[in-house]
Amino acid sequence: MRNTTKTVTTVLAAGALALGLTACGAGSSGDKNGALVVAASPVPHAEILNYVKDHLAAKEGLKLEVKEFTDYNTPNLSTQDGSVDANYFQNQPFLDDFNKKKGTDIVPVVTVHLEPLGLYSHKVKKADELKKGATVAVPSDTVNEARALKLLESGGVIKLKSGVGNEATPKDIADNPKGLKFKELEAAQLPRSLDDVDAAVINGNYAIEADLKPAKDAILLESAKNNPYANFLAVKKGNEDDPRVKKLAKLLTSPQVKKFIKDKYQGSVLASF
Repeated sequence: MRNTTKTVTTVLAAGALALGLTACGAGSSGDKNGALVVAASPVPHAEILNYVKDHLAAKEGLKLEVKEFTDYNTPNLSTQDGSVDANYFQNQPFLDDFNKKKGTDIVPVVTVHLEPLGLYSHKVKKADELKKGATVAVPSDTVNEARALKLLESGGVIKLKSGVGNEATPKDIADNPKGLKFKELEAAQLPRSLDDVDAAVINGNYAIEADLKPAKDAILLESAKNNPYANFLAVKKGNEDDPRVKKLAKLLTSPQVKKFIKDKYQGSVLASF
């Protein structure tokens, strides 16, 4: 996936230079009658958007173009510079951290679904079967690493220091009875690490892409109850009232999309509306 990410990003950058894109270039922010261009992770985000495009958009008079990205940085940067009109791939803690670090002003429009984060292993069937000194791979980005550690804490594998938030790292572990070692990897690489580590905490979208079934295969899985990590449609601040964005927000939270998510993902992705 790393090569794919570089290719997508390079092509986008090259296209921007070749066309001399301005802030509203590859997107169509300046043309409210043009197609709404949305950046999305391939699974499940782009799949959900393509369902809307193929089955619902025409009736609402919405032209929709879906651009797939396999990394967690390009969609926000492209939304900020106008290369795309919107994105659909992230949760609020991730966006808050991104805006703070990158100086962007991306805002959520409507919450659509939750992909429960899970712990997976090719070597054990239960989290408490992890051996002393076992290596666990976790996402390297700030928010998802903290989220992974919270998942391990919820399963009784480790205990974090009191009061740690969305910037927790292995240094914030207060109790590690098994003496686990942590390997930080880019989120997209985690499924491929399963043969090299004892277990890995994998984001839902990458788990599904790797043919893992979170509801069935995870040996620890986040609860959907009061979960702050639901994914949403997002735009650059000021574009929330774009009529096309409003139409897409309405369709993404329609009964048809809720049924599509339920039928297609069988509990591995949960509608949040």
